[in-house]
Amino acid sequence: MSKQFADTVKFAFKTSIPVLCGYIFLGIAFGIMLQNAGFSVLWAFIISIVVYAGSMQFVLVNLLSANAPLYTVAVMTLMINSRHLFYGLSFIERFKAMGKRKPYLIFALTDETYSLLSAVTFPEKVNAKTAAFLISLFNQCYWITGSVIGAAAGELIPFDMTGIDFSMTALFTVILIEQIKAAKHKLPVLIGLCSAVLCLLVFGADQFILPSLILTVTVLLLCKPYLLTKTAAKHNAKEGDSNG
Repeated sequence: MSKQFADTVKFAFKTSIPVLCGYIFLGIAFGIMLQNAGFSVLWAFIISIVVYAGSMQFVLVNLLSANAPLYTVAVMTLMINSRHLFYGLSFIERFKAMGKRKPYLIFALTDETYSLLSAVTFPEKVNAKTAAFLISLFNQCYWITGSVIGAAAGELIPFDMTGIDFSMTALFTVILIEQIKAAKHKLPVLIGLCSAVLCLLVFGADQFILPSLILTVTVLLLCKPYLLTKTAAKHNAKEGDSNG
């Protein structure tokens, strides 16, 4: 094992630790829920490998229990995970350069993985492409591990898991705060916040996510020339200070 690869693995693992803390417990909650619905540990393992869709997996338990038709599952998945379409738009250029890693990175792009990859700064001593791949892989491994533990524990130990699903909200909030701190511009944050509040008031809590994402992307595209100009101005000012 080369030193660069070892450094890359260490960096990827360290970066993914916040997701580890959330995904283990969320995976356990999913595994217990799946087991209570009458499905074995093997189901938890396979679903977390093949589906790996966070909140959709919790919905999938109810759909499986109700013997829902395939088209219902497909429509529900599209509705619940439609926000990932917007995640992918911002990573098009980055993923084009990923080579053979590209299909898996697209598949493994969850909310939390997207947040980490958006905010992370890769040091020179690591391979950025490999690190991005490993971060995504580690995150899925955490989810699989939690799911299997939960399903196995559900067969042996009955206990109350009320409120554990909030850990996903808490995890995403922590990552969001770190992103805001590291952001070069605060305007996108304000645009996203205002869009979410407006759409929440107009469409309600059950329907606001997709409209707010569409509105946010539209406004950001309109503001792109301003943001690029402001970034260039800051860069030129820094270069002027350093030359002076």
